[in-house]
Amino acid sequence: MPQLNPNPWLFTMIMSWLTFSLIIQPKLLSFTPTNTPSEKSSTNTKSPSWPWPWT
Repeated sequence: MPQLNPNPWLFTMIMSWLTFSLIIQPKLLSFTPTNTPSEKSSTNTKSPSWPWPWT
């Protein structure tokens, strides 16, 4: 069964994770978001409870 042979895929998987962890991830984390969350206070709306007929 070729799926159990890690020889061709293990190296590829390790190299791709190293590439992601060491090169791509720091570049992505350095970006600042353009839409920062506003400091608006949230309004809490209370909806009426449902009038269940069997209660």
